[in-house]
Amino acid sequence: MELDKIDLQILRILTGNSRIQWKDLGEQIHMTGQAVGNRIKKLEDSGIIRAYTLIIDEMKLGLTYTGFVVVFLKTANHDPFIRFIHEKKEVVEAHRIAGKGCYHLKIIVETQEQLNYFLNKLLDYGNYSLNLSIQEIKQRGPLAAKFQ
Repeated sequence: MELDKIDLQILRILTGNSRIQWKDLGEQIHMTGQAVGNRIKKLEDSGIIRAYTLIIDEMKLGLTYTGFVVVFLKTANHDPFIRFIHEKKEVVEAHRIAGKGCYHLKIIVETQEQLNYFLNKLLDYGNYSLNLSIQEIKQRGPLAAKFQ
């Protein structure tokens, strides 16, 4: 799908507030709410808009440990590991990476015991290095910068 200037304006506004009413969005870009809705539907159908999400303060929910784990698998068969990370609620992001390691995981847990349990299970698949977050400095969607 070819994106035009209006599509990019819609994406920029939705990136800032995905709950905005189509009518209100339309007023900002001088279109009707129905026309905006049709464009959003096309963006969804084409897969450009994949989902709508919330950004939650994990600390206020008691999720006090955020870890970044680089995983070094001990086998070339990654399928069991991929199944493992899909099953684990602690894993909130997973990326296959180039460079040092095989995968980069972002994990969030409530307690040090949960962290230790997860890391012990991870040893079934390979070795890891762990970095714990001590403060989140910035959080925003990757496209926010593109549309500013």
